[in-house]
Amino acid sequence: MKGGKFLKRLIDRFADKYPDVSLTIEDVPSGQCLAAIRRRHFDIVFTHDIGSAGFCSSEVFWQERLFVLLPSSHGLAEKPFLTWADLADMCLLVPVGLDGPPLDLRLLERITADGGPAVQTCRANQATVIFQVQLGQGVTLAEASYARTASIDSALWKPLGGKNSVSPIRGVWLESNPKRAVLRLVGLARNMAAASRRPGRAPRA
Repeated sequence: MKGGKFLKRLIDRFADKYPDVSLTIEDVPSGQCLAAIRRRHFDIVFTHDIGSAGFCSSEVFWQERLFVLLPSSHGLAEKPFLTWADLADMCLLVPVGLDGPPLDLRLLERITADGGPAVQTCRANQATVIFQVQLGQGVTLAEASYARTASIDSALWKPLGGKNSVSPIRGVWLESNPKRAVLRLVGLARNMAAASRRPGRAPRA
């Protein structure tokens, strides 16, 4: 699930405010998001940038800091944070399983265009790619909600800073969806997102 911390708070608050509404949470392959919404298999999907949504409403609610995983013996392991320039000569391993990529491929395209690391997509899951990092075959990325909870032997998560160091999480839904609960959920997400951006609030990674 994208934007785990934000979505957990959103779901908890929605359940408190509307206890009579039941929520069902499921995964959907990234390439099938729009079709699933159009057919109303899903009322709302939270995902990365999926390009033109056409008939759907789409709005960014949250951003997550990106972290890079590198071997603990790597020369950059002592730095408090990394930039894409630090990784320019490395291989960025991106898992692309049967259900599609877990990261925003549009963001990865911008990173490559700006002189970042060479992106190598791997027909593998996250665990296999992490093992490749442990073997010294490259580095990989994850969002903060995953990196801060996943301790990896012989490897370290380092936060990224500077341009293209955050991953936007957006909601996608049909404005014509007849369920009032969908618009209530969207409204609550908007309020939470606006509150997090108010002056004086510490930025969330």
